[in-house]
Amino acid sequence: MKRVLTLAAIMALCGATLPALAQQAGGAAVSPGQEFMTQWDMDSDGKVTLDEARSHRADIFTMFDSDSDGSFSAEELAGIDAFKLAQLDAGMGPGHQRPEGLQPGQGMGRGMGQGQGMGQGMGMGQGMGAGQGFFAPAQAQMMAFDGDRDGRVTQAEFVAGTDRWFALRERTGDGVVTEADFGPGARF
Repeated sequence: MKRVLTLAAIMALCGATLPALAQQAGGAAVSPGQEFMTQWDMDSDGKVTLDEARSHRADIFTMFDSDSDGSFSAEELAGIDAFKLAQLDAGMGPGHQRPEGLQPGQGMGRGMGQGQGMGQGMGMGQGMGAGQGFFAPAQAQMMAFDGDRDGRVTQAEFVAGTDRWFALRERTGDGVVTEADFGPGARF
């Protein structure tokens, strides 16, 4: 059965999950990684294991493999990009929890193809044509998983890429991803 997947799953599909900012618009404190943990901690024990990540990424693949042929077509990759844009248009996506008054184009870090440094954080750039992580085109992101370089990304190849994806997120060296792996200094 396909799970209903939200933005956190889509960000993971694209190779990046951005930490939440210090507070939501309503002023309530947000714990960095809270949304990620809600989506990825399948047994609600406060830890995401490599097995949980592999299982969830297999589900993500299934969600976007609309013809169920076991690989992503150009149309399915375009559908991933359309979904990401729809999420941004709906007020979701990286930075949707930014404090009131902090607008796109402010803050630190990489924007949608805008480079890095102060004032370029969640910049909107020139659409989905450039950038990294969530903002990179699905075609460019998925080819990193094409292990046999045949121009197709299969579910097996996508799930096999979980180990590298997981290692980038697991910063504390304890073998699991927890909220402690998010926040300042996170390597996303």
